[in-house]
Amino acid sequence: MELARRDPDSGEPGQPTATSSDSPPRSAVSAHGASQWLHNRNHSPGAVAFIRRARRLLPGDPEFGDPLSTAGDGGPRAAARAADRLLGDRDAVSREVSLGLLQVWQALTESVARRPANPEVTLVFTDLVGFSSWSLQAGDEAALTLLRQVARAVEPPLLDAGGHIVKRMGDGLMAVFGDPTVALRAVLAAKDALKSVEVAGYTPRMRVGIHTGRPQRLAADWLGVDVNIAARVMERATKGGVMVSGSTLDLIAQSELDAMGVVAKRARKPVFAGKTTGVPADLAIYRLRTHRELTAPDHTSETN
Repeated sequence: MELARRDPDSGEPGQPTATSSDSPPRSAVSAHGASQWLHNRNHSPGAVAFIRRARRLLPGDPEFGDPLSTAGDGGPRAAARAADRLLGDRDAVSREVSLGLLQVWQALTESVARRPANPEVTLVFTDLVGFSSWSLQAGDEAALTLLRQVARAVEPPLLDAGGHIVKRMGDGLMAVFGDPTVALRAVLAAKDALKSVEVAGYTPRMRVGIHTGRPQRLAADWLGVDVNIAARVMERATKGGVMVSGSTLDLIAQSELDAMGVVAKRARKPVFAGKTTGVPADLAIYRLRTHRELTAPDHTSETN
């Protein structure tokens, strides 16, 4: 309520005076102050740095929640992605504490499952032989049509066999499998499917490199020496065909090769070829051919 103050000189009512009811409630001031204090503490650089250092002492990947985290798949990782979107601010104590708890959860999950940090996988690299030269003459529209048809032919056999396509790279792709025998069988099926593709009178030829190892997983991608080896193995198939490393071939039973009608032969390195970088000097590479390819009149077109 406002009370009129009378002017002592004029006797007229003066300006109204404010009563205590016009002041903000003390509880509101206290709540605002507490909220501001919590906000400041949550975004304190020192506190955030301390929690991040503490996370390095916890089990699991201290970078858990980062796109380049090496932690595997599972519920904790899905929760981390959701938390990262919800919490938003990357420099906050609340975010680091939440990710720290999920980090421990992920480590315990992997420990109970007894999964190795870097499981053994079989990597597959593919691309099309001579695609760049052909596309230069055929034009962009024909090249795009070809790539679409190649994807529709090649990818289903890989996916149906349980493979995971890591990424598509122009006229090729990178895929990963849990078993080398399954990977080889899927690759042979993909090559057969590719025979039905033809654009403007051109039938593409695919070259494939297969290698088994323990690459480092980063989010949805893979990297490391074994990835480089798989790519280099593919490059040895200069004229097409399927090349595998010795580590992959050693894991495929001869009975499985016989059942697939496949013959393995050690690939000879070209006499004037330079030193291959990024791979072991003693890397053994083998060319795989089916009996049908060996008996075909033009099977020498894919020899090195």
